[in-house]
Parts: sequence; structure tokens; C-alpha cells
Amino acid sequence: MPTTRDPTGPEHDDRVAKLQWYGRAFTAAMVLLAMAGLIAVYAVTTRHPQTDDAEVFANYIGIAPVVEGPILHLNVADNQRVKQGDLLFEIDDRPYKYAFDRAVSDQAALEGQIVDERRRIQAEVNAVTASGAATRSASANVDRAQASIREAEADVAHSEAALDRAKTEWAYAENNLHRVEPLLVKQFVTVDQVDQARTTERASAQSVHEAESQLALNRAHLNSMLAALAQATASAEQSTAQLHQSESSVLTLDPLVAQRQGRAAAIANAEYNYNHCRIYAPFDARVTNLVISEGAYAHIGQEIFTLIDNRVWWVLANFRETQLKHVKPGMTADVYVMSDPGVRFTGVVDSTGYGVTPDPTFWGKITPGLPDVQRTLSWVHLASRYPVRIRIESPSPDVIRLGESAVVVIRGYKRKP
Repeated sequence: MPTTRDPTGPEHDDRVAKLQWYGRAFTAAMVLLAMAGLIAVYAVTTRHPQTDDAEVFANYIGIAPVVEGPILHLNVADNQRVKQGDLLFEIDDRPYKYAFDRAVSDQAALEGQIVDERRRIQAEVNAVTASGAATRSASANVDRAQASIREAEADVAHSEAALDRAKTEWAYAENNLHRVEPLLVKQFVTVDQVDQARTTERASAQSVHEAESQLALNRAHLNSMLAALAQATASAEQSTAQLHQSESSVLTLDPLVAQRQGRAAAIANAEYNYNHCRIYAPFDARVTNLVISEGAYAHIGQEIFTLIDNRVWWVLANFRETQLKHVKPGMTADVYVMSDPGVRFTGVVDSTGYGVTPDPTFWGKITPGLPDVQRTLSWVHLASRYPVRIRIESPSPDVIRLGESAVVVIRGYKRKP
């Protein structure tokens, strides 16, 4: 009869023991591998923090005209890419062209008025010069008249003295005649002596008459000089009055010259408005939110559409506060956008945030008086997140979009070659 093996024999026990040892070794290896994996994941996430709480941003501006009027030409469409300097739209510039031409004409008229006033002022200055010369001539006439009066007064005084002298000599001759005439009868004097005395008396009387005539003539000349002085004085006063009148009538250019700055400012303002009837793209951008068409009336300051700046793109990634010590400006980062996750963009950390709005449900609120502190205790304390600004290098405007979600992985500093 064939023999049967006992399943509970020594060989079976050895196999069970080996299987148990293999099981324990496999379990230990799996635990070690799991721990190594956890350590590796922790090391990688610590050295290279990442987050999917990120969003793509770019600068954008609203295009609004600085002048108003109907839109004649709209040269862009919604979501169109434009280059710096491209003409975006045109506003009817005719009113502003008319205003500019009118400002230029006003300035030209002002310059012509200034030229005319200069000629008029020059004529008035010449009149002042002539009046001054007439005044000086009249003053000279007054001086000459006064000198003539002094000379005439001297002549009158001389004539009066000559008359007095002649009268004295006449009185002496007359007395001498009356004295010698009685002596002729007594033969004390000769006839010749009497005749001589009589001749002397007659000559003295004639000298008195001549002196009186000369005195009258000199007095008449003095009166004539006094009249000439009065006439010269009146002429001088009239010339002085004319001089003052001419001086007061001379105009000044200051009020007209002061208008030049205002006219130049009016021209500059009109030219500014005229030039802003055509709106050009200030940078490479993409048009968005276009909700207007040709013929619409554009108002000052009212946005017509938006331009997204294609030159600089960045990502605002919110990292936990425990990760910020591993994120420094200048570090490189990998950026993946949700619209095309297979494309990787390289970014550089520009800056990290230093403030967020505190959570009032945890900290309470600061109110006038005393702080409002929460009485409840939250057992789950979530780490705060701070925004990190990451500039994308060599962005592709056709791939990334403003406001789309992104994933960011910090890679550290670039290695120097």
C-alpha cells in the first residue's frame, strides 16, 4: 500500500515559517518604501513649493477719448491683437480743426494789433519829443525875455540918472544966468559972458528934454519886454501842458503782450484736442470688451473698450505662510495654465506679499472703544495664504489669458554657468 505524507509534519512547518518571514519582510519593505516616499515628497514640496491657487494677470487700460464727437472710423474688432502705434478709431475732427484755425487766427490778429500799436506809440513818442523841444524853446524864450527885461530896466535906470544929471545941470545953468544978467547992467560981466550963460542954460534945458525922451523910450522898451516875457511865459506853459498831454497819451504794449501767453495756450489746447481725435495703441495689446460701433457718439472719459497689455504677464500665486520662507525674489518657477497644461512657462519671482485682510471670524474686529474678540475657539486653524507675484518670461499672448487659473512650482535660483 502506498504511504501518505503527514500535512502537519516538520516540512509543512518549515514552509509556513518561511512564508511568515517573507510576509514580515515584505511588510517592512513596504513600510520603509512608504516612509521614504513620504520623506521624498516632503523634501520636494518643501524645497519646491507649489500651488494651484494661482491666476494669470496682465496690465490693462480702458480706452476713453479726451474729446467727444461721433466715431467716424473704428479700425479694430473685439479680441483683435494690435501693435503699438496702430490707429484704433477716429472721432470727427472738424469742430476741433475749426477751433484750432480760429485760435491761430486770433493770435495772428493779436500780433497785427501789437504791430499797429507799436507804430502808434512811436508816433506818440515823436510827438512827445517835439513837445519837449517846443517846451525847451519856450523856456529859452522866457530866459531871453527876462534878460531883455533886466537890460531894459538897466537902460531905464541909466536914463533916469541921466535925466537927474541933466536937470541938475539945467538948474545950475539957469541959476547962473539969473545971477549974471543983473551984473551986465552994472558992467561987472560982459555981454559975451551973459550970452554964454544963456546958451549953457538953453543947452541944459535941451539935455533935460532929451533925457526925458530917452527915459520914456527906455520905459516903453521895458514895457515891451515885460509883455514879451508874459507872452513867452504863456507859451512855455502851453508847451509844458502839451508835453504832459503827449506823455499821458503814449500807450503801452503791456496789456497786448500779456495776451500772448493766453493766445498761445489757446492754440496749444486746440491743437491738443485736434490731435486727440485719432486714438492710437500705446503698446502691443489685445482689444477686449468692445461694445461700440462706428457712428456712435463718444463722450469724454467714457471707456469704449479695453486694451490688455501683451508686453508683461505675471501670475499671482497664493502660497501658505509656512511656504513663504522657501520663496524668495529672483527664484525661477514653472507655470502651467489650465487652458493648455502641456505647455510650461518659465517665470521669475518678483516679490512676495506682506499683508492680507485679517479673518474677522478668528481675530475679531477692531472697533472704536475696545477690540471685539471672538469668544468661540476654532479647533481647525488654516494657514493664511499670501500672494506671490511671478513674472512670466517670454509669454505667448495666444496661449495665456488674463484671469485664467494656473499652477506654479517654485524651482529655486538659477545655477550660474
